[in-house]
Amino acid sequence: MPEGDSVYQAASRMHQALAGRTLTRAELRVPRFSAVDLTGRMVDEVRSRGKNILVVVGPDSHGRDPVTLHTHLKMEGRIHIHRAGDRWRFPAHTARLVLRTDGVEVVGTELGFLHAVTPAEADAALRDLGPDLLGEDWSRDPRAATAEAVRRLAARPDRTVGEALLDQRNLAGIGTIYRAELCFLRGIDPRTPVRAVSDLLGAVTLARRLLVANADRRMRVTTGEARRGRELWVYGRDGKPCRRCGTAVETFRLGGCADPLAPSDSLDRIAYSCPSCQPRRDTLGATPTEEKT
Repeated sequence: MPEGDSVYQAASRMHQALAGRTLTRAELRVPRFSAVDLTGRMVDEVRSRGKNILVVVGPDSHGRDPVTLHTHLKMEGRIHIHRAGDRWRFPAHTARLVLRTDGVEVVGTELGFLHAVTPAEADAALRDLGPDLLGEDWSRDPRAATAEAVRRLAARPDRTVGEALLDQRNLAGIGTIYRAELCFLRGIDPRTPVRAVSDLLGAVTLARRLLVANADRRMRVTTGEARRGRELWVYGRDGKPCRRCGTAVETFRLGGCADPLAPSDSLDRIAYSCPSCQPRRDTLGATPTEEKT
């Protein structure tokens, strides 16, 4: 499952390539929407909402309503941007979305889903998402967005914090990488129940800070060291020594529903933890480790 910063970057690149330009080719290679014809229409904007990408296409010359293309990368989805007419460097049968202007082509491959809906329908589909860590929620009113995310996380106190952080209905944008890194930086074992985390506000604040710090980076960094192999604290380091204390990093699985828009996705994914820096607690709050971004 992608991280919110990766989706944000993909949407930003798509916006730069398509916004304000007229589509000369538009193919939705999914059975339900294969007959939708958007050629001749102008792309108004492309934006992310949590882990979703929304391509807003304006009305046509006959006055037909705007259309929003709503897609989700899930596990395998990729966005490719190249000059119009360039040879594809991926199997053609994997393409699900093809949008071309007079100079640029955007292709989405192996997309989790692709819907062509009205803007109102797109908004309704996203209604249950929590505050978007890289979206207008924080830009518009950071205190309110933070408070709402904390409220949603705390609403199910017996759930593990690792499950709660991945649930996009609580706050949108955290995937397995940020779950691992955020829990390490806050000194919380992901299996700890939410009720035992004394500072949810600190966790949400750090989550926002981490994603913003990496929103425009080519390499995701949470340690403060932008060197290959040194950029993350615990994610992907099963059995390797903790960078802080030397204890072997452990892995385990957590389960549950991750995303209301991708119900087939599961939180039954690998989680990472340092047993020394992230002791399991049932009733006491966790002490955060040193934070670097």
